[in-house]
Amino acid sequence: MKKLSLPVKIFIGLVLGIVVGLIFQSSPEVAITYIKPLGVLFLNLIKMVIVPLVLSSLVVGSASTGDVGKLGRIGIKTLAYFLITTALAVTLGLFFANILQPGLGLSIPLDATTEAGEIPSMLDTLLNIVPTNPIQAMAEANMLQIIIFALFLGISITLVGDKAKPFFDFFDSMAEVCYKIVAIIMEFGPIGVFGLIAPVVAEHGASALLPLLKVIIAVYLSCIVHAVVVYSGAVYLFTKMNPIMFFKGAAPAMMLAFTTSSSSGTLPITMKCTEENLGVPKSISSFVLPLGATINMDGTALYQGVCALFVAQVYGLDLNLAQQMTVVLTATLASIGTAGVPGGGLIMLTMVLQSVGLPLEGVALIGGIDRILDMARTCVNTTGNMACAVVIASTEGELQESVKEQESVLA
Repeated sequence: MKKLSLPVKIFIGLVLGIVVGLIFQSSPEVAITYIKPLGVLFLNLIKMVIVPLVLSSLVVGSASTGDVGKLGRIGIKTLAYFLITTALAVTLGLFFANILQPGLGLSIPLDATTEAGEIPSMLDTLLNIVPTNPIQAMAEANMLQIIIFALFLGISITLVGDKAKPFFDFFDSMAEVCYKIVAIIMEFGPIGVFGLIAPVVAEHGASALLPLLKVIIAVYLSCIVHAVVVYSGAVYLFTKMNPIMFFKGAAPAMMLAFTTSSSSGTLPITMKCTEENLGVPKSISSFVLPLGATINMDGTALYQGVCALFVAQVYGLDLNLAQQMTVVLTATLASIGTAGVPGGGLIMLTMVLQSVGLPLEGVALIGGIDRILDMARTCVNTTGNMACAVVIASTEGELQESVKEQESVLA
């Protein structure tokens, strides 16, 4: 009998989790008490390896280029890709929100209040990404600070040359050990996914979602179209890779992102899929993916567009074209400006609402389904990171030829 592949196992865990969650809808505390710990354990195992993996892989990635100029070129391409796709994502969210008008006809009490998170200034964000104590940054899992420190290490290894080879070999070995740890953890993946999804379904059953079903449809439809059109379109444009094969290779990371709602938590599996299934060399994936997991928030920006229009419609307010363009600009910049900040999604939404004069109380309206929406937007964020890595590898002429040949045959 043929052994089931990891994506199939994860999908089975996802389906079983949904079924069990529906069974325990009347008593969600059972799922939360007895099933959720399986998901928590899985997440803890992944979190255990994130910091050493990001540090070692980014040091290796930035040092492996052997050329500081090349590293800068890859960095500029990556940031440009992230900004363009983020702007397209929030525009797409606004488009579907205008068509579906999720806030019209809803009768929801508007006396709920919520406090806006403190929005850091761009200057503070830039200053705070440089760690004063790299050890503390790693202890606190401050990803932006870890990335900056790792980039300095990698660039310095390149500049020092042969004398730094033992130092490079240390991080290269650490990265390989981390990859092996990830492989071991993923054997537990289907059970972990089951433990994550069942409590969510049990707690947020169909009846609880009906009042805000149009919001969910708008966000999920926008996410699907963005992934299918923008991501697979970019991948096909630059590499001629068959979109079906791209999504097939990315599937394990996409499903894990969907269930964990954590781009950083999914990073180890994202790197594994990108390198082994999509043919991206480690020198590029280890630079693009950790950076993307920290600052690339296409799905979150898309969600901002839908939610801003939803809040405006619920309050009976109109957002004109200029205001909607303000939403696009604010959400695009905020996707980087709030990176690495706890509660970044809430901070981004309050920032967007403030930019067009909408009441912050609107944030409370979608609080009950935010976990459901978070699953879709995290999946999009992760997919976008993988698509970016494939595009950058192709523009650098480093996408594995065997993968490209396979894709061209299947196209």
